[in-house]
Amino acid sequence: MIDHISVGVSDLERSARFYELALAPLGLSRLVTRPGTVGFGKSYPEFWINLRGAMSPVPPESGCHICLRAKSAGEVDAFHASALSGGGSDDGAPGLRPHDRVRYYAAFVRDPDGNRIEAVTFPQE
Repeated sequence: MIDHISVGVSDLERSARFYELALAPLGLSRLVTRPGTVGFGKSYPEFWINLRGAMSPVPPESGCHICLRAKSAGEVDAFHASALSGGGSDDGAPGLRPHDRVRYYAAFVRDPDGNRIEAVTFPQE
């Protein structure tokens, strides 16, 4: 249903390096580089970062986050580790999160600007 999303970043090159690392385990790579914007995806740009040079850090209480689907718990783990090694911060370590309706395995990170990004998979076991 959603074709693509974009997030604002204060430093395009720093964020591009972060997202190259964080998104690689999920099969997304840098596909488009233009002045002020970079697009990541599998076959077309699905995830964009846009330069907003005067942007303030995103406050933790903003309530906004983006969730990306992973194929396995291993991909979620790799996303989390890669994001942290790329300058992100932990906002929820990888793990099983059981709920009333559905069981899922997820990890949450914040990018260098504070945008909250999640990777999730739904194990069948």
